Amino acid sequence: MSRSYDVVWATSAETDLNKIIDFIAIDNPANALKILKRIRDKSSELQCCPERGRIVPELLAQNIIYYRELLVHPWRIIYRIKNSQVTVLSMIDGRRNIEDILLDRFLNRNQ
Repeated sequence: MSRSYDVVWATSAETDLNKIIDFIAIDNPANALKILKRIRDKSSELQCCPERGRIVPELLAQNIIYYRELLVHPWRIIYRIKNSQVTVLSMIDGRRNIEDILLDRFLNRNQ
């Protein structure tokens, strides 16, 4: 029997997701719902196998190995595994310079 993890979305991640969906919904509400479903479906996979996500490369370059990500192109679902809980910390558009965003969010607040 495989281990089950609780998946919790941090307020910052929920805010990120809401901004993404609200922005898309301005022009195409139906597409916004499809994207929301894709993101939620992908993040629900974390319940059974959170280790499948890769370590965030930009943080790995700084020897920070606690954060992982799943890709839902073009977005990156950033999360951390601790005990039997997976905390989704951010939803970031992969087309942006995320190194600065991640270093600011994680180094200054979570370490």
